[in-house]
Parts: sequence; structure tokens; C-alpha cells
Amino acid sequence: MKIKELREKSEVELDRMLTDLRNKLRELRFRIAAKQLGNIREVRKVRQTIAQILTLRGSKKPAAGKTAKKAADQPTKA
Repeated sequence: MKIKELREKSEVELDRMLTDLRNKLRELRFRIAAKQLGNIREVRKVRQTIAQILTLRGSKKPAAGKTAKKAADQPTKA
């Protein structure tokens, strides 16, 4: 899936997709172990999409905690 398409989705949709893709990856691993999977590249695509979703989820969260900590760490000038 393209990153543009993922950016248009809501948090709920991304969470649902992430759960589905993780289950699909688990099934693909079982199929590899049983020598039933012919297209190994499918695993690569699923892992890449999972990484893209996790990256988008991390970038959408507000970084309020980080800015407050930075301000508290800086010494005040007298």
C-alpha cells in the first residue's frame, strides 16, 4: 500500500490494519515453515506496510511530553 493512502486513513483504521497485517504475517510465517508459500516477497510487502503504519502512528502523536521535559532540563539564566 502506498504511504499516501495510509496517511488518509484514521487512527482506528490504521490500528485495525495493523492487527490484520500482523495476523497475516504470522500466517505467512507458518506457511513458509510448512513449505506451502510460493511467493516469499509477500512477507516483505507485509513487513514494509507494518513499518509504514507504525511510523505514521508515531508521527501523528503529539510530542507534548518531550517539549515539557526539554524546558525543565534547561537551566535558567540569572
